Amino acid sequence: MAQIQFKGKTFVQNHHLLVKYHELVPVKSKSLTDKVSLHDNLIIHGDNLKALKALLPLYAGKIKCVYIDPPYNTGNENWAYNDNVNSPMMQEWLGKIVDREDLTRHDKWLCMMTPRLKLLRELLRDDGIICISIDDNEFKNLIALCDEVFGEQNRFGVIVVRNNPRGRRLGTEIAIEHEYLIVYARSIDKFKAGRLELNEEQLAEYSETDKEGRKYRLLGLRKRGALSKRQDRPNLHYPFFINPADGSVSTKESKNLIKVVPRLSNNTDGVWRWGKDKAGRESHLLVAKQVKRRETGEKEWDVFQIDYSDNDEGELGGRLFPSIWQGSEFNNETGRDQIRELFGEAVFDYPKPVDLVKHAILLSGDKNGIILDSFAGSGTTGQATIELNSADGGKRKFVLAECEDYADRITAERIRRVIKNGITDQFSYFELGKSIELESILDGKNLPSYKELARYVFYTATGEEFDEKAANEKKSFIGESKNYQVFLFYVPDIEKLKNLALTLDMAENLPGLKKDKRRLVFAPTKYLDQEHLEYHKIDFAQLPFEIYETTR
Repeated sequence: MAQIQFKGKTFVQNHHLLVKYHELVPVKSKSLTDKVSLHDNLIIHGDNLKALKALLPLYAGKIKCVYIDPPYNTGNENWAYNDNVNSPMMQEWLGKIVDREDLTRHDKWLCMMTPRLKLLRELLRDDGIICISIDDNEFKNLIALCDEVFGEQNRFGVIVVRNNPRGRRLGTEIAIEHEYLIVYARSIDKFKAGRLELNEEQLAEYSETDKEGRKYRLLGLRKRGALSKRQDRPNLHYPFFINPADGSVSTKESKNLIKVVPRLSNNTDGVWRWGKDKAGRESHLLVAKQVKRRETGEKEWDVFQIDYSDNDEGELGGRLFPSIWQGSEFNNETGRDQIRELFGEAVFDYPKPVDLVKHAILLSGDKNGIILDSFAGSGTTGQATIELNSADGGKRKFVLAECEDYADRITAERIRRVIKNGITDQFSYFELGKSIELESILDGKNLPSYKELARYVFYTATGEEFDEKAANEKKSFIGESKNYQVFLFYVPDIEKLKNLALTLDMAENLPGLKKDKRRLVFAPTKYLDQEHLEYHKIDFAQLPFEIYETTR
C-alpha cells in the first residue's frame, strides 16, 4: 500500500507513545451532576492530544463512535501547531498561526492529525467507527493518512454532505455546495452498520417471512461491479459448504456438503461481500438457493444474505445509509440557527448541524455506546447524543474534549441549556491537570509505593477522593466508588511487574460484589479474554506505560 509522505512524519509517527499521561481534575462547579465521575458524560477542557492519552487507561477499546470536525486548514481558522515534538524544525512551528501563505500548512496539519488519529484508533472498540468531517482542502491527504492508520481495507465509505445549497467560491469558478464525511471502521469484519427507517416502497421489498413472522429479503453475497475479481480482494475468496437439504451455509469443510466458491459471470474467480470471519460468526443470516445462470441457463447453488426489515428488538430499520446526505437538516445555516435558539445569538462560527452528528451516531449501530468528540467546538455531539437518547430510549454517553477557553462558556453551557430545555441528563466537567511524572514521586530511582500508585489510579479512574484507610493491599483492593469496586495488582519491583498479570485464579478470588456494581481492575496485563472478564463483571485497565519506561 502506498504511504503518504510529509515533512515531520518521521517525528510524529510514534509521538502518541511519548505523550505523558495527565491528571483529569474534576470541577464540581462546572459539572451538572451530584457526584463528579469519569464514568459520566464527560466534558474535558484541555489539549485534545493529552486528553486522549489521559482517557486511555479507562476508555481504551471502549468507544463505539468517534465523530470529529478538525480544522479544515483553509487558512482562516487561526489554528497553530502546538505539539511539543522533539524536532528543531517542528519546534520552529510552535504557536505560529497557519495561513494560506504557509507553504508547510499541509505538512503541519498532517503532523497534528497523525498522533490524534492513532490514539483515537486505540480508544475505538473492535466494532467501532470514526467519522471525520472535512472539505476539499485536506480531503485527499486525510484519506491517505486514514488508509495508513486504520488500514485501507477498513475504509467503510465516503459520504457527501450537501451543506451549502447556495454554494460558495473557494478560489474556483465552481460553486461548492458540499463537504465530506469520511468513515473508517476499527475492524470492517466486526462492524455492523446501523440502518435508517424504511419508507413504504422499501418495506414492500421485504416479501419473505420467516418462522417467527419477521419480514426479510435476500441479498446476493457475491460482490458485483468494481473490485469483484479474486485478485482485487484475495481474502474475500473462500469456499462455503452447503447442505442441500435445508440450504444452510457453513464456512467449515465437510465431505457431505456441497462446496461453493464465488464466480463471476465470465466464470472466473470472484469474491464475497463478507470476510470469512464475519461469515462464520453470522452464518445464521446466510442461506443457499439454486439459481439459473443467465449465460448458460444451468442451475447452480449461490449464497444469499438474509436482510430483515426490523432489528433484533423488533424495531423497523433496514434502509442503508445513502452516500449523499442532503436536506435542510444538514445545512450550515441550520447549525447556526440551532446555536441562536439556545444562546439568543450566534456565539460560535460554523457549528455543525445536530442532525449531521445524529446520523453519524446512528450509523455506528449501537443505542448504548460511548460517543467521543475530541474537537468538541460548540458541543453539537453532546446535544446530538442527548436528543437521540431521548428519542429512542438509548443509553449512549458522550465524551467531549475542547482545548479553547470557551469550553465552559460555550461547549458545556450548550449542554446545560439543552438539559434545561426538558431533556433529563447530566455531565461531569474536568480540567486537564499536570502530567504524571513518576520521577516526581520516586525516592531516588525507586518505583512508587503501592499506596502512592493506588492514589493516582483510583483518582484518575473514578474522579473521587482516595480513602487510604479503606485500601487493603493484601487483597489488592484500593477503594469503592459509586459504580465500582477498584483493585490494583502491583508491586514496586520491575522484575516482578514484568511477570504480573490478571489471571483466572486471581479473578475468581476477588471479594464478592455488592449489588449493581462492577469490578475495575488495574494490572500490568491480563490473561483473560473478554468472555471471562464479563462473567466476573470486570472492567480491565492497563497500568501506565511510564512505569516501565522510567526503569529502562
